[in-house]
Amino acid sequence: MSRRPSSRYSDMPMRVTDSRMSLINATPQNKDNVFGKLNIPKPQSSTSERRTSFFGKGIGAGGQRTSMFGAYGGPEKMKDPRPLHDKAFVQQCIKQLCEFLVERGFPGSITVKSLQSPSTKEFLKIYEFIYTLMEPSFQMPTAKVEEEIPRMLKDLGYPFALSKSSMYSIGAPHTWPQALGALIWLIDTVKLFSGLREQGLLFSDFSEELCDLEEGAEYNKLFIDYCSDTYNKFMQGADTFDDEDEDYLNKLRRLYNVDEVVLQSQQEKHGMLIEHMERLERESQTDRLVGKRTEKLRLQADLQKLQNYRCTLEAHKAGLEKKATGLAEELEAAEVQLDGLKQERTRLQHILENQKFTPADIERINRERNELQQTVHSLNHSLEEAEQLVWNEEVNLSKTKEKAELKVTEYNKLGRKLKLIPQSAENACGHDFEIRTDYSATSISQYKTQIQNPLKNMLVDVEDECSRLTNVRLSLEEAVEQVKSNIFDKENDIKQLKEQIRRVDLQLEHEMQEMAQEDEKWAAEVDSAETHKKRLEVKVMQGCEQADEELKAAQKQYHLVVQETNEENRMVFKNLTDVFTSAVNHLCSVEKHCNEQLKRFDKMKDVTREDEADLEQLTDLVENFMKKANSF
Repeated sequence: MSRRPSSRYSDMPMRVTDSRMSLINATPQNKDNVFGKLNIPKPQSSTSERRTSFFGKGIGAGGQRTSMFGAYGGPEKMKDPRPLHDKAFVQQCIKQLCEFLVERGFPGSITVKSLQSPSTKEFLKIYEFIYTLMEPSFQMPTAKVEEEIPRMLKDLGYPFALSKSSMYSIGAPHTWPQALGALIWLIDTVKLFSGLREQGLLFSDFSEELCDLEEGAEYNKLFIDYCSDTYNKFMQGADTFDDEDEDYLNKLRRLYNVDEVVLQSQQEKHGMLIEHMERLERESQTDRLVGKRTEKLRLQADLQKLQNYRCTLEAHKAGLEKKATGLAEELEAAEVQLDGLKQERTRLQHILENQKFTPADIERINRERNELQQTVHSLNHSLEEAEQLVWNEEVNLSKTKEKAELKVTEYNKLGRKLKLIPQSAENACGHDFEIRTDYSATSISQYKTQIQNPLKNMLVDVEDECSRLTNVRLSLEEAVEQVKSNIFDKENDIKQLKEQIRRVDLQLEHEMQEMAQEDEKWAAEVDSAETHKKRLEVKVMQGCEQADEELKAAQKQYHLVVQETNEENRMVFKNLTDVFTSAVNHLCSVEKHCNEQLKRFDKMKDVTREDEADLEQLTDLVENFMKKANSF
């Protein structure tokens, strides 16, 4: 459970903009509030200066605050926002319940199929098992279970009403979703209770090395001190707490050793990402127009289907009412006929008791009595068939009404999503688009005139807006095409510059290879000169010292020349590398830099030619020395 306040507990609007709400989440972790949002009622007046306190009764007038605990648990019943009548949502809840029971080791066989329509006994076993996970000593009461279960759920804080009558038929299609929703809420409560039970106390010590710093005593003390100071000022009428916020942030920085430089860099990176995200959102605006058009067509088709279905239901309802009226008339006629037959039977029975009859009369009377009994039996059978037919028609009528109410509910739900319901909604424009369930024949015709004409006007407005947006889109597409053509031209320029760079790279590589070959050639010639020098030392001992000195001088001069050449080549390579880097980062000035580097490269060629001339002089000097040695 998060210990950070997620909302402001005042009924009044703030006098100034509250920019401190993110300060509470300044620690490294930001945990979700597992309890969800509280159903805090809206203030009765936006101009009242009365303030409320979350913890107690009001302490006076004049800007002081009063208690708001009375706003919870009032007599008003909360409407369950979960789509419990949606089959897909119900199947998801059943799957979640089955997985939870299997995971926690439910003592019995449980499957998704058995949870489609469970019996009351199975429901009580499931409820008792889940409740024992919170209270191991719990035992299901044996008497008045239908009253105890709603009471226990209410004591646990279940925000929605669960009627006592629904406990008698748990598996019925109209009662099982509400009971399933209560079990899912109870599962979430068990998970929350288990998570809280695994956590430590509020001011736990640091005996465990792996304990998170945010859950320790130091952070809790800082947080509670901050809440206490700001709440005291809040109760005195203040709405901004800049000093307390700054002090709290400084303490948190010292507690977590926050590096300001890293934090600043992260903020700059966050700003860059925000700008990138806004740019991407602006670029994706064109796709939203297509989605809105598709949604408009789908809604128009749904509206037409709903109107057709409503007309069909009205016709079917009228036919059922006619059939019910005819059956009621037939039933009344059969009852009248039955009453007449009973009176005739009473009269004949009285005559039979008070008169004397001959055997022929008795036989005739018996025959008439049998005929009358057969007639009564057939009439009773016809009456039962008529009653059964009336019952079937009533059942069909109730089912039709339920379907009609479901369609009306879906229509109202769709209207709320489109912000057409209630009358004060954003897109309602003062019209009442809501269809109520207490409709009649007059109300249906009234709904036609009340809803169809405003909807047609709104469709005309939407089409006009779509045409305007289409024109805007076309103008934007033309601008985009122009920008794309400009980008294509720039890409062609970039390709030409890259081709020039590639050619310069190839030329540089070729020249570097030639220089390497020249170095190898001179190294080979130096080796041959040294070998010849050793032969001359054997033959000529007299000019050895002079030859050695001249050779050493020549070697020193050669190494100096090679070192200078390598240094100049390294500088040339470094300069060319800088030119290439600048060409990548600054494409607009590539040509200028390349020309400068080519000029410098020409100069380096002249220096290389001079070095080659010096090497040729050195070669001539060595050959002259070899000739002198041979002459000796």
